[in-house]
Formats: sequence, C-alpha cells, structure tokens
Amino acid sequence: MKKTGISRRNFIRNAAITTGMASIPSFGISGNVNPVERVPSSNLEVWIAGISQMWIRTDTAESMTEIIFEKLKEVVSFRPDFVCLPELFPFQNISKNYSLKEMLSISDKVLEQFSAFSKKYQCYTVCPVYTSADGKIYNSSVFLNRQGKRIGVYNKIHPTESEIEMGIASGALFQPVIETEYGPVGSQICFDINWNDGWAMLQKQNPKIVFWPSAYDGGKMIISKAWTHQFIIATATNQNNSKLCDISGDIIAQTGIWNKYAFCAPVNLEKAFIHVWPYVKSFPDIEKKYGRKVKLSIYHEEQWAIIESLSPEIFVKDILKEFEIRTMADHILSGEVAQDKART
Repeated sequence: MKKTGISRRNFIRNAAITTGMASIPSFGISGNVNPVERVPSSNLEVWIAGISQMWIRTDTAESMTEIIFEKLKEVVSFRPDFVCLPELFPFQNISKNYSLKEMLSISDKVLEQFSAFSKKYQCYTVCPVYTSADGKIYNSSVFLNRQGKRIGVYNKIHPTESEIEMGIASGALFQPVIETEYGPVGSQICFDINWNDGWAMLQKQNPKIVFWPSAYDGGKMIISKAWTHQFIIATATNQNNSKLCDISGDIIAQTGIWNKYAFCAPVNLEKAFIHVWPYVKSFPDIEKKYGRKVKLSIYHEEQWAIIESLSPEIFVKDILKEFEIRTMADHILSGEVAQDKART
C-alpha cells in the first residue's frame, strides 16, 4: 500500500534523535496559542498519556498546576491523542488549605489553562477538578477536545464519606459517554472502583476507552475492570503507579521507579475480545487468509481470544461478520437470552 504522509513512528524516532526531551518548548497556557503541527495518526492506534503525582510536593494549587505542566513536557513530543491527569490534582500534595468555594474558583482557572494546552497540542485532555451544576458541587472529570472546548463531564458517582461531609454531591447513576473521533469514551473516578454500577453503566454504552483519575493506583482492581468489561483503561493517580491497560487487562505502559511522572504509549483500537469456543475452529482459516495482517492472541486458561487488525485496510468487524464470530459481550448476551427462554 502506498504511504500518504509521515508515519508517527518515524516522526517520533527522528524527533528523539534531533531534538531530545530537553528542547521541548514550554507551554503557553494563557492568551492566544499557536497550535503545533500535528502528525496524522494511524486509524488503528491512539496515543494515551497519564501523569503520576506521587513525588510532587509544593505549597499552592497554582504552583502544583505549573509543576504538572512541566511534567507534561515528558510526553508532548509524542503528540498524545489523550492526556489524563490525576484526581483533583491541583489540590493534592500541597501544604495550603482551601475552602470548597476557593477550590471551585481555582478549578475554573485550571480548566482555562488546560483548554489552552489542549488547543496548542491538539489533544484531548481529561482534567479532574471541582465543578458545579444546579447548586451542587461535584468531583468531576472534565473532557476537553483538541480545540480546547469542553465536550463532556463525568461526576463521581461514589464520593467518600469525607467528601460528602465537605459538601460534594454524588453524581447521577447514568451519565452519557463522550463522543470522539476514536469512538465513545468515559470515566470513573477513584472510589468508584469499589462499585460495579458505574462500570456496568459505561459498558452498556460501549466506550472504547475509560479514564480513571484517582488518589490511589488501583493495582489488580484496574486490571480486572479492563478484562471484565473489555475496556481500554487509562489511569492517572496521586500515587506511584499510573498505567494503560488493554482490553485483556495486560499492562501496555505504566509509571514507576524509572519513569516517575508520566507515561505515553500507543494502543490498538482495532480489535475484538471473543470467547475461544466455538470460534477457534475458524482461526486457521483467518490466519490462512490474512497472515501477518491480523494477530490472534489466545489466553488458554481463560479461553479468551483477541482478534486484532495490523493493517489499516482491514477492520475487525468485517472479519467477525465473515466468519460468523460474536464478541464476548454478544456471546454472553445471546447465552442469557437462551437461558431465560429455557427457564420460561
């Protein structure tokens, strides 16, 4: 196939060789901004960045926000499509105490700054701050698009008891996903992970990616949510570990001792999570027809499989239709329908 543009992989390689991380320009976070030139991305992959706040300490919300901008210099050379920030990051790991009213006012200013950031770097930003609506105050994930426009808000469904005592309201049990060119995306926040209602609510809307800003890193809980619901999950935390998990729960990238503050990595969206049986009977025919253009990953103990396109010309939905394969979600739903019918 004839290539029509600069590949992201070659761009990153060349940029790393010729400029290095130290020469990344500083952010313009107020006034007019000039968007950077954006490299066309593959229709197969999305680049996602997440921040870890564990090792950052300062005095005020304003100085914390400035430090977060500095840490984002580690990822902007990769031209991320999405950037996720930790839960209520301006107010974490700081020495100054603010009233809820003050934090709400600061949150508005932070959103203005990250609107400029999103516009300059032409990325979606998941900005977790306090928001207000209908006289209530929420712990929220605010979604900003590539033009810096607010396109959606998720309000934490399960705030902690201490949050409720300080005046934080519980978000609605149903909240719509946010539409992007990659498909719908959604969010859960921190303590939400201990209940399944929000995750199940999102699963019914079939998001491609779920973002989880949090005060803690979640560990195996995040991995289990990814494979249970077949979400790509990106986390950004106030703790040591922020990570990107595939729909299988496998970790694609994460922060840690050798990269304390940020990760940025690609994940392939053109894939489907299926049950092995009975569809494994079609795997030899799929491999024979598509060869290197399709990847089949089998999880033998779990009896899962993931069908993944490695070619921009091939769409997994067409393979599923051709070989009469249902996704795991459709397979389970069909089974439930048959079971209910058998009971009655």
